Amino acid sequence: MAVRIDEDACIGCGVCEGLYPDLFRMEDDGKAHVTGLTDYDSTLAHEAAEQCPTEAIIEE
Repeated sequence: MAVRIDEDACIGCGVCEGLYPDLFRMEDDGKAHVTGLTDYDSTLAHEAAEQCPTEAIIEE
């Protein structure tokens, strides 16, 4: 599974980074970005996607 952020939908609330800072990082543009972590916990990634208020985290 891969995870990405829909930057058009992201409002920069930081929920994803708060839940899983090893995978998500807020950057200077005010949006969340996926880090380069390749071996990540899919359960935590899914939880972050579920908590995202704009459904900007996409699991593929």
